Amino acid sequence: MSWCARLGRLGTALLLGAVAVSGTTAYAAGDAPGAPGGGSSWTTGDKTSLGTATGAASKIWFTVAKGVTSEVFYPRTDVPDVQDLQYVVTDGSSFTDLERDATTHTVSMPDERSPEYTVTNTATSGRYRLTETYVTDPARSTLLIKTRFQSLDGGAYKLYALFNPSLAGSGGNDTGAWDAADGALVASDGQAVFGSTVSSALKSSAAFTTHTSGYSGTASDGLVDLRANKRLTGQYDTASSAGNIVQAGQVPVGTDTTFTLALGFGADRTAAASAATASLSAGFTAAESSYGSGWHDYLSGKTVPASVSGDTVRRRAYLVGLMTLHGLEDKTFPGANVASLATPWGDYVDGGALNDGYHRVWARDLYQQGTALLAAGDAAQAKRMAQWLWNRQQITAWTQGDGVTYGPGSFPRYSPVGGVSGATPQQLGCCEQLDEDAFPIVLAWQTGLTDSATWSKIKLTADHIVSFGPATPGERWEEQSGLSPSTVAAEVAGLVCAGDIARRNGDTASATTYENTADSWRNSLEGKTFTTTGYFGDHSYYERIEHDTDPNDTYARTFADGTWWERDIVDGGFLDLVRLGVRPASYGDVTASLPELDAVDSVTAPNGDVYWHRYNHDSYGESQDDGTGWPAGHGHPTGRVWPLLSGERGEYELAAGRPATAQLKAMADSANAGYLIPEQVWDQADQYGFAFGGATGSAAPLAWAEAQYVRLAQSIDAGRPVDRPSVVAARYGTS
Repeated sequence: MSWCARLGRLGTALLLGAVAVSGTTAYAAGDAPGAPGGGSSWTTGDKTSLGTATGAASKIWFTVAKGVTSEVFYPRTDVPDVQDLQYVVTDGSSFTDLERDATTHTVSMPDERSPEYTVTNTATSGRYRLTETYVTDPARSTLLIKTRFQSLDGGAYKLYALFNPSLAGSGGNDTGAWDAADGALVASDGQAVFGSTVSSALKSSAAFTTHTSGYSGTASDGLVDLRANKRLTGQYDTASSAGNIVQAGQVPVGTDTTFTLALGFGADRTAAASAATASLSAGFTAAESSYGSGWHDYLSGKTVPASVSGDTVRRRAYLVGLMTLHGLEDKTFPGANVASLATPWGDYVDGGALNDGYHRVWARDLYQQGTALLAAGDAAQAKRMAQWLWNRQQITAWTQGDGVTYGPGSFPRYSPVGGVSGATPQQLGCCEQLDEDAFPIVLAWQTGLTDSATWSKIKLTADHIVSFGPATPGERWEEQSGLSPSTVAAEVAGLVCAGDIARRNGDTASATTYENTADSWRNSLEGKTFTTTGYFGDHSYYERIEHDTDPNDTYARTFADGTWWERDIVDGGFLDLVRLGVRPASYGDVTASLPELDAVDSVTAPNGDVYWHRYNHDSYGESQDDGTGWPAGHGHPTGRVWPLLSGERGEYELAAGRPATAQLKAMADSANAGYLIPEQVWDQADQYGFAFGGATGSAAPLAWAEAQYVRLAQSIDAGRPVDRPSVVAARYGTS
């Protein structure tokens, strides 16, 4: 249950400790009671705004969801520090509104070439409007939110900033206080995460007139107090016991008032307050101008492809996608891009501890992002990604993961942005995925990273693939083991690229081994994974995955909705055979599998856009019974459709000599109000607050989806899949 939902259940009985004297506030300047406070959760994965400055001096990333500030990350993209920051509005007597719940939200971009967002929240009652513009200060680690408060009916209202820190990735170990010297609400977490402690400071350019720090869900919680009393009756200077704290500060407003909130971060409270103070002193306008200039400089010289340039939605989705891919790069560990600054269905995820969410680096996702950036003209960042993979994520000695042991040459399921060194088993995940071993080789080849030092590392991984493959402990959806067409496609491409790199470094023996192995696995794939006795269509198509070498047997696999023969599970992973140049688009078994893929996994939205499920019987999505998020435990979770799969189908269409504009349009149409492309979209009639073809509570943006859209747009202009390795295409005659 979310933080605000929990608070909504609390009655005025919690407020027995609040003291009022003759209708005036009794100032409780001491320490807040109620530690450690109630539990917490993260927020929905559907972020409608995301941004960061281009320079490394500002190590902060913001997100916005449901109209309010959600997770803010500092000092790395794998460390969330905020559950939410929003406003509370009251007339002092009859109502108290929480901004997220009491307003309708619109999102706009003042400048489509900068990830600056303006969020306009209008009260459903018609009483007031809040207009908030987000940037980060390029000179320091501060989030700035320029806010205009308007009374729409002429009424006099009180406005409070309500801050729920979850510093160092946890909502349960924070303390807070009022810093009178700086006029800031400060907080800190005493536990270091990835070697750093985190502190925050919240200030307003219109100085807070009242303020408090308390514990979530208790009498000292500012929101609980405001809901019961329509003003802060208990104001506490400190919340000194570690717990789930909440801070509130009153901003003086009239009927039309503009001010700026500054949320600064640092290793301690002094540094955080200094950052916030300096940013406010420099002013929002200066930060906004510098922030925009940095993004204009980044996009300078990067041509917007003709496939999107003439349509506003497609063009903005492209620009936002490219800026997102660049912005997700960590500023402490260049080349490391997390999968998303979101926790899918995070409002159902415990916020009391650092959660992986998608704040980790998957080699597969990094490959997708790197190839998109390479196609879009950012070869430098793509190369940094390849270097990061080989320098920081490759496992070179036996390493314990989460319940598994990774051998030399393998890559973990994922890792923190700092890589493998110093990571705990939990931070590496379980189940090796051999496509994640192969894709770093392909990316190294594509970015020209073929020097002798890198070759020695590539050899270790290529040898590992030869000895360990082609069956994989986990395929690209991370749920099943066996022979996977998509994984084998990556392995074959990786080994062919490794062979070329070996020859460049004078190792012809290794090159021959890799190429012969690739040929053997390619030539035997269909006999092991192409069924002729499947349930669907003419019964002949690629399986999603095969447990041994007989695609026509009746081996059963168990899913959330039951047990099914593996020959009856259909997905589109076989399209990677074409994209990576392992098979031509006209290959008989590929074309024979398309009708079953479309019949079983595709969904057509009311506007005609077509999307695909990962596979039939997928359960990674909202409950079919009540729409609650995965894994909420409410009935029957059901996987929804993925926009990136429309992009994969579009790349196949291009390879087959057909246009892919329909698939490009479908991806652009799936973008939310901030032009961010989600992991999944709703796949049925409007229900539970979701719209058919609109984002679900999954991750938005998903970096893989953004990469697929950018790459598809570039591929349409090129008339072919731009990430197909030419060395693979040349070997197999698929160019």
